[in-house]
Amino acid sequence: MRAMILAAGRGERMRPLTDHTPKPLLPVAGKPLIVWHIERLVEAGITEIVVNHAWLGKKIEAALGNGSAFGATLEYSPEEHALETAGGIAKALPLLGEQPFLVMNGDVWCDWLPRHAAKHAHTLQEQEKNAWLLLVDNPDHHPNGDFYLDTTDELRHSNGCRTDRKLTFSGIGVYQPAMFSSIPSNEPARLAPVLCKAMDKHEVIGAHYNGYWIDVGTPDRLHVLERKLQF
Repeated sequence: MRAMILAAGRGERMRPLTDHTPKPLLPVAGKPLIVWHIERLVEAGITEIVVNHAWLGKKIEAALGNGSAFGATLEYSPEEHALETAGGIAKALPLLGEQPFLVMNGDVWCDWLPRHAAKHAHTLQEQEKNAWLLLVDNPDHHPNGDFYLDTTDELRHSNGCRTDRKLTFSGIGVYQPAMFSSIPSNEPARLAPVLCKAMDKHEVIGAHYNGYWIDVGTPDRLHVLERKLQF
């Protein structure tokens, strides 16, 4: 199974930290944030990893190399201008192969175990679904959540329920390549509209995760994660 780490964001909310350092290379508890992801993937047996990049992307390649230092094989999908999440995945499809693959936002940290991804990939194929998403409790900075999870593990973006029934998308998901095959390569495309369209076709399933998760989007939250990983 292959994985993709999304690392093309500019990191505006992290400025000035990201003015000269791409966000995935910001250090957390002694190592770059993206290295935590790579090591967890390798520990799970997922060693073929694609990393997209845009802002200061050459620094990411220089820091990580071909991945051999981590026991991984890294391939890069450079973007002249950031293509948003779905656009970035669509551009990287030739590197991701024909089987379901795992995608992780480079600016989140979660203690969910990537070894479970293979099971969810099998479920997608068995049930003829296109996406499996990991959902978490709504953080303070995103109180209204993103999607509803029904009793059949299917996800919906709107079903008339109260807002407090929504959960937050963690930025971790398993996808079929077909999910992005209609998106033109090198064109920006946001993930949310793609997911909502697939939900309308009953093609998206997921699970609610109660472990530790944090969106490392601001210096304050970077410090929170730093403290968490030091103890």
